[in-house]
Amino acid sequence: MNAQVQVLSSQRDAVGLSADALIQSGRTVIDIEQNAIHALHGHIDASFVAACRLMFACRGRVVACGMGKSGHIARKIAATLASTGTPSFYVHPGEASHGDLGMITDADVVLAVSNSGETDELLTILPVLKRQGNALIAMTGRPNSTLATVADVHLDVSVPAEACSLGLAPTSSTTAALVMGDALAVALLDARGFTADDFARSHPAGALGRRLLLHISDVMHQGAQVPTVHLQASLSEALVEMSRKRLGMTAVVDEEHQLCGIFTDGDLRRTLDDGACDLRTTPVAQVMNAHPKTIRSDQLAVEAAQLMESHQINALVVVDGERRVVGALNIHDLLRARVV
Repeated sequence: MNAQVQVLSSQRDAVGLSADALIQSGRTVIDIEQNAIHALHGHIDASFVAACRLMFACRGRVVACGMGKSGHIARKIAATLASTGTPSFYVHPGEASHGDLGMITDADVVLAVSNSGETDELLTILPVLKRQGNALIAMTGRPNSTLATVADVHLDVSVPAEACSLGLAPTSSTTAALVMGDALAVALLDARGFTADDFARSHPAGALGRRLLLHISDVMHQGAQVPTVHLQASLSEALVEMSRKRLGMTAVVDEEHQLCGIFTDGDLRRTLDDGACDLRTTPVAQVMNAHPKTIRSDQLAVEAAQLMESHQINALVVVDGERRVVGALNIHDLLRARVV
């Protein structure tokens, strides 16, 4: 490469990497893909209804298939369906013709994703699926393609243009297919009456699952682990109980084990700052908080976190319907449970 060509190449690189050029390129992609998604509105029609009804009535699972970028989209659609109440999994079309077709039963509905509608690996397995009696939903960008015409239902995800400046890389087309998959999943979710609790049961290890499934009873200390002293106890007895149970507080109860108040590390600091009491003779009832925040064991653990945050406290007493103390927890219990 001679010196003049090197200079011209360097200048093109400098222009291509300028802030204005990069920003304009990114915004153009977003504009084109927004238009592609907007165009889908007209494709949510009778075919969409038919696809939803086939999937809703499926006695087996929805099997999503696709090659290349469409394969990635099909995987995501299958995952979204499965997590929102429609049993689903992905099968690679190339592997299907080498044994993985055995994963698909006659009770399954097949969702085939292909922008061209002419993907060889999908077309190869179509005769087997038809012989087996599988319902076939095709999601393509070409309504006249082979896959679209042989399917029981065709979902049109054609786009005005790809966002790629060369018009070659799957960009708008994959976005449109992904959005159509989300539309199917959410429509089925609504049709099934799928709830947040149902969602949490399929996500038990995730943050959402912990927020929706973990109750106070799952994280609280109970029985002998709960720091409690009687209403007549001295301040020094309360301190011994707090030190023994290590929750930074103790509940103060009456003869019926009903909550009368709470004494915390913060209350101790304020009491010592006043300097007007004797630890051995001062009743804990004299310095306790007689109106503490409490929570029930059947409430969600996340509610305890919200209560602690809103009132800037670090511990809670757990009570039953008659205000008897049944447990206790502090912020460290919620941290260990990864609720906060």
